[in-house]
Amino acid sequence: MFAEIRSRLADVSARGLAEAVGRAVGDGALPPGSRLPPVRRVAAELHMSPTTVSAAWQLLRRSGTIQTDGRRGTVVATSRADGPGRYRAALRGRSGFALDLSTGVPDPQLLPALPALAGPSPAPTSYLDEPVLPELAALLRDRWPYLPDRLAIFDGAMDAVDHVACSLLRIGDRAVVENPCFPPLLDLLEFLGVQPIAAATDAEGMLPDSLAAALDHRPAAVFLQPRAHNPTGASWSAPRAAALAAALAASPQVYAVEDDSAGDVSSAPLHSLGAHLPRQTIHVRSFAKSHGPDLRLAAVAGPAAALDPVLERRLLGQGWTSRLLQHVLLTLLTDPASVAAVRAARDEYARRRHLIVSALRRQGLPQPAGDGLNLWLPVRDEPAALISLASNGIAAAAGTAFTVTPTDPHLRVTVGLITTGHEAIAAHLAEAAHSPALAAPR
Repeated sequence: MFAEIRSRLADVSARGLAEAVGRAVGDGALPPGSRLPPVRRVAAELHMSPTTVSAAWQLLRRSGTIQTDGRRGTVVATSRADGPGRYRAALRGRSGFALDLSTGVPDPQLLPALPALAGPSPAPTSYLDEPVLPELAALLRDRWPYLPDRLAIFDGAMDAVDHVACSLLRIGDRAVVENPCFPPLLDLLEFLGVQPIAAATDAEGMLPDSLAAALDHRPAAVFLQPRAHNPTGASWSAPRAAALAAALAASPQVYAVEDDSAGDVSSAPLHSLGAHLPRQTIHVRSFAKSHGPDLRLAAVAGPAAALDPVLERRLLGQGWTSRLLQHVLLTLLTDPASVAAVRAARDEYARRRHLIVSALRRQGLPQPAGDGLNLWLPVRDEPAALISLASNGIAAAAGTAFTVTPTDPHLRVTVGLITTGHEAIAAHLAEAAHSPALAAPR
């Protein structure tokens, strides 16, 4: 173990030691679960002070490379990027940072204030009332990107995707997903015993030719994001949406499940496949990032043939999403102050992203303009980049968890949470992106 670390140790400092251990882990020289010796023994073997080793270990913990495992002491973290819990693995060890850009969550300061509820409940109280408030359904249908057969409210976007996936997919099926994509979707597909088929993406989202090739594998469904793609920030143009629809039209038995996760805080216009293929499109609109994650609300619309089985099965369990929360959402969508707050949040997220993208370009890291809260940062070496950011008090999410098939290394950075100091933070991001994997000194 010490020989493996020593051969990679080019800089006798806390950061140098952390990078050497990180590279040894990445190379497989220190496999997951490997027990690390006590700090004083490491210090003695490497002729370093215990304080330096402790500082290096702290950087490694914060980057998610090592962890404390009870009586076993400090061990190399067990990677779960290839199985259930990808997202948990990507976010592991993210406590104690001055700036946590790993989460993908909205800035709570940009959420609209919730309306005060006084007196009797303004929502229906009978088990026999409509599952969706009629006023809310009417409002959403007026704002939907196409005319759907059915519209329902679920407890968040992933709840909706879960219900739809469980209805459409069976063990052994295949499903097309973007590469990279949102890790919980990959976890869900694995749980269902469904094989993901990767379709490549660019600055406008999924590539039509890649979708066409993936459809040759006879998938049962396609999962994709029309705008503010998580993690890349890509959004479809009208021609891209039309090209994707043309590719999908050749497989009329395949449903497309669109996840508009950014919703009202996306600056890009919404182009839905439903405008071209309403009989094949299930569109999910989340209100978490725009109106509050704890509302747990998303609207879902699509053809009756796809959604009716989902809604009938739901009646045997939860039945419906709280109509009281639906009333809150209806108020937020119609109250002038709330509408103005969401528009201001959309503009502020766009401003923050623009500042970081512009600063990265000045640092020699050109990035597409993109949209939404997240940025897909290319790096030379993922562990080294995480350690570099950790040394500056910044957390980011490891890109590996977002990929279906191997790609160039990346980090997902939630730039929507960067309120000030954009030039300085971009400089830290650029430094991390350029951090080389340590090679053995000659």
